[in-house]
Amino acid sequence: MPTITIASSELSAARRRAVALSVTRWLTGRGVRRDHVVVRFEPADEERVYVGGWPVAALPRPAEGAGLHHASVVCRVSPDRDEEFRAELAARIAEALGVSEHTPFFYLEFRPTSPSDVHIAAGGPLHRSDRPAGADGSEGRSA
Repeated sequence: MPTITIASSELSAARRRAVALSVTRWLTGRGVRRDHVVVRFEPADEERVYVGGWPVAALPRPAEGAGLHHASVVCRVSPDRDEEFRAELAARIAEALGVSEHTPFFYLEFRPTSPSDVHIAAGGPLHRSDRPAGADGSEGRSA
């Protein structure tokens, strides 16, 4: 169950949707169920995020339309995903966000997370993401 948390400079609702759709389409193209993809956006307080001892608010701003000012991204993916998958996902996220050579700060970290440690309810009962809803051992199993 890939979960991507993006803390960034302010993004419009339309931009957040475009990023989420781009990442979701990329993941579903690699066999991930659409309803298992979670993309979360969090505001980043530019006075509370420091890079090199300076708040990101002090970093130079790209020219209008030249891309993203800053973002920190955490991707939780299965430990079974190889380096190629992770590198391609990182590139897809950076591209979707508009990271360019003018972006003063972009950070992306992977945190391997076992699907057995994730529980989900998406239009059905709660279950572990490595088991279908209703399967033996899932919380959503009916008696």
